[in-house]
Amino acid sequence: MMKQISILGCGWLGLPLAQALVKKGFTIKGSTTSVDKLSILEKAGIQAFQLALDSESVPDTFRNFLAGSETLIIAIPPKLRGKNKDYSDAHNNSFVKKINNLLPFIQQSTIENVLFISSTAVYGEANAVIDENTIAIPVTESGKQLLEIEHMLLANSDFKTTILRFGGLIGPDRNPARFLAGKENVPNPEAPINLIHMEDCIGIILKILETNTWNITFNAVTPFHPSRKEYYTQKALEQNLVPPSFNQEKISVGKTILSDTLIQKLNYTFTKTDL
Repeated sequence: MMKQISILGCGWLGLPLAQALVKKGFTIKGSTTSVDKLSILEKAGIQAFQLALDSESVPDTFRNFLAGSETLIIAIPPKLRGKNKDYSDAHNNSFVKKINNLLPFIQQSTIENVLFISSTAVYGEANAVIDENTIAIPVTESGKQLLEIEHMLLANSDFKTTILRFGGLIGPDRNPARFLAGKENVPNPEAPINLIHMEDCIGIILKILETNTWNITFNAVTPFHPSRKEYYTQKALEQNLVPPSFNQEKISVGKTILSDTLIQKLNYTFTKTDL
């Protein structure tokens, strides 16, 4: 068994994932966009590459970054939040184009499997219970581009692809108590939460690699769905923060995302169940 993996994007999730894989005896090649972070990766026992993707060209080092790896994990967020939220200039900053440009290089490399970190944002505003058979109708620019990339990767027969649609990510530096603390008139108080802790994100990825589970799409959300009001109020109070106030006038809409497929297929048990 080849035990070398390339992780594109050693950020909030990618770096601790790489560290967990190094501990398991894998050889890891990891990428970062910042020069400063190269030494952090090297210290963690990761072969570090500085790679910044753009929509016009592919960095020269990308070929070396893939060389000898059997699996590529794409863990880069599609930087489509905040001021870039709705690209009228989607062409120049298109996440879809950036990934599409990489395909010929992936096809010519030793890569056999691709794990793409996507998001439950692909489901849009559905007011329903959702599993992987639910038709994805994204409304945000990032949701639309993630779905397009999912289709693009799954349609490529040169490698096997597994898609992991994570719910809202919590863990180090992502404290749920702070998300809504002190905010007023917050919508959808009765909508369920769909979150997942970093530890489970990593646990699920390790399980996919161990079991060699490819050519499948998984929702990855902790099976714990109290209402937003209940959850964020409790989290704020636990940390002596001002709880949010909610707008009760409009009817709450929100989806409940099921991870039953993942639990059954991977025989996975969530470790952080009450978040």
